Amino acid sequence: MQGSSKVFIIKAQGVINSERNVSEDLVYTMMKLGLNVTAGDANISICDLLPNKPTGIKINTIGGLKLSTRPETAMALAKVLTEECVKPNNIIIWDRTNRELKEAGFKLNNDRNQINIYGTDTSGVGYDRELTSHLNIGSLFSTIQSKQIFNSISLALLKDHGLAGITAGMKNYYGAVHNPNKYHDYNCDPFVAELFHTDHIKKKHTISILDCLEVQYHRGPSFHSAWLEKSESLIFGLDPVAVDQVGWQMIEKFREKKGLPSLKEETREPSYLKTAEKLGLGYNDPKKIEIIEKQI
Repeated sequence: MQGSSKVFIIKAQGVINSERNVSEDLVYTMMKLGLNVTAGDANISICDLLPNKPTGIKINTIGGLKLSTRPETAMALAKVLTEECVKPNNIIIWDRTNRELKEAGFKLNNDRNQINIYGTDTSGVGYDRELTSHLNIGSLFSTIQSKQIFNSISLALLKDHGLAGITAGMKNYYGAVHNPNKYHDYNCDPFVAELFHTDHIKKKHTISILDCLEVQYHRGPSFHSAWLEKSESLIFGLDPVAVDQVGWQMIEKFREKKGLPSLKEETREPSYLKTAEKLGLGYNDPKKIEIIEKQI
């Protein structure tokens, strides 16, 4: 790693209303702007970043309808990609199970001519038969991640996590393996970083996008309306560590605003981000991260 990383925060007032409904037009505009400025800053186009090859959009649906990646957000991203360069049948929106996808509001689809939406437990998909062993990681990967896709996008919901401190773009890939329960000791450190460091993720991951339309800043990862803050923003970046670092600081600001102790004070600082930086995955040091905000 050399230099620094840029992280883009795209904001749109009114993208989510008091009933928690999302404006599809606004979130689409946010997605298009976020992808364009992120790619443009690297002197490439969206098509250079995400060419017309099988592309996985890894979402997080473990929180049910109230606290999962929103269908409107995922479909807005897919829409931008299909308009730019990726054919619909080369896009897979996916997570662990079809049940969780449906409970989060997604409509399953495995029509080869359309955008695909399905879980690892779909018939004919499943997990690898051969274990991937890497550092402290020993897991069977979803064949969606290991075999079906060429590019991977992490579209995660930013939220507090009782063990890891935060769950964001990097930890989102816990849903890509058969045994995420094995990786929660020691505040998930070094496991989040080392899982991301496997070839199945590191060599395919292209961009991190955090859904911060609303942020669960305390008592996560389950839904608690008392600690939910409207942010009306999406975070984009090519550096997965820097994106998660910016998401972490967003959570800390909400906690401070409400008089809550910091994650470090609660002994659940997301130390796996420091490990990720040591592994060369990106920057955790705020001094090496430039944050650029754009308002729609």
